Amino acid sequence: MSEWIAQLNSFDPEVRREALAELSRRIVDDEYPDRDAVNLHLHTFYSFNAEDYSPAAIAWRARCEGLQVAGLVDFDVLDGLEEFLEAGRLLKLRVCAGIESRVHVPRLAGSVINSPGEPGIAYHMGVGMPQRSIGPDEEHFLQELLRRAGQRNRELIERVNAYLSPVEIDYVHDVLPMTPRQNATERHISRAYARRAADQFAAMSDLQAFWSDKLGEDVSAEDLPDASRLLDRIRARTMKRGGVGYVAPEARSFPSLDAMNAFVLRAGGIPTLAWLDGESEGEQRMEEWLDIAMSSGVSAINIIPDRNFTPGVKDQKLANLKNIIALAGSRDLPVLVGTEMNAPGQRFVDDFASEELAPHLPLFLKSAYIVYAHTLMQRQYGWGYMSEWACHNFPDRRERNAYFEEIGRTTAPGKPIALSRARS
Repeated sequence: MSEWIAQLNSFDPEVRREALAELSRRIVDDEYPDRDAVNLHLHTFYSFNAEDYSPAAIAWRARCEGLQVAGLVDFDVLDGLEEFLEAGRLLKLRVCAGIESRVHVPRLAGSVINSPGEPGIAYHMGVGMPQRSIGPDEEHFLQELLRRAGQRNRELIERVNAYLSPVEIDYVHDVLPMTPRQNATERHISRAYARRAADQFAAMSDLQAFWSDKLGEDVSAEDLPDASRLLDRIRARTMKRGGVGYVAPEARSFPSLDAMNAFVLRAGGIPTLAWLDGESEGEQRMEEWLDIAMSSGVSAINIIPDRNFTPGVKDQKLANLKNIIALAGSRDLPVLVGTEMNAPGQRFVDDFASEELAPHLPLFLKSAYIVYAHTLMQRQYGWGYMSEWACHNFPDRRERNAYFEEIGRTTAPGKPIALSRARS
């Protein structure tokens, strides 16, 4: 079985498809029992995954972990959506898929929100996208996201090359081959620099000396040539705010909040506010930020719990976590949770048995069922959570939540919803 599992991460979709089909035939329900756990914020190798997981590999891992619902949200692309939904059908796993990007928020242009050091810029999401096939306007929007990202990457590499010389990389030849569809990120670029430096300096002492000099700190204790901590340091020193390659984004660097939400809605998804930790000026004005976001179409909140508490420590971050969950509850907004898997060492599933998360697990499960049900309803009938049908039949958001939760909880993975169950 290990051979088939390894093939799940091939860049060749046919190899992945064959491996997944073989593994699906070997599924024994008793061997992988369900448990009360979800992850709706998984990245794959279509953006960046620390384990280089494909959508099929993510689905297989989620099935083995016994997740109730698994959700994919790659950065700037929907390329893994159909593979992930099909994998869910084959593996009898509840799945959903969406997108994450960054947006400009004009009404908070002077405040840092959730993109550290970048006023007016916010990480933002759309979840529950029902299919990859979208209209020409939506396709153009996606292509523009990739064009802007590629331009930023090329400009960044030009500046970093000048600083790290003689260690220099080429975007086309050294970075893009790391991705199956040429959607490279800063993490790919960091890895490319680490590999190029290892080629340039054959002696370990020379490699250590190079990085210690360029990063301004001793790296002799690191597991070179491409240890995760080294990659994080390269990215922080050369690409993030204060780094030699960093250029502060402008309003035109990213789509506006309104444009992003309009795209998500047209593509059949649910616009979702991404919350960091409540420490920034913008997130301390959470009522105002939510008013702005909801007036633009936001109907769910995403949090990454591991960032928001230290086990056993009752500090301000934990208080912020409780506050955002309570605020979402007061507005009947689903709260989606998960770990990104975009950096080494991140766990695949949050510790929902912890003292800090256990009280909120029922809400997390309910919210995940809602997005899964939305995916089914939108894909099969066009009656998703944000549809005209849903808003007409369930103008009260609490009632709508209850209906979609029931659909998501009771519909077996891989099975269509019977039309008789849908409210007319």
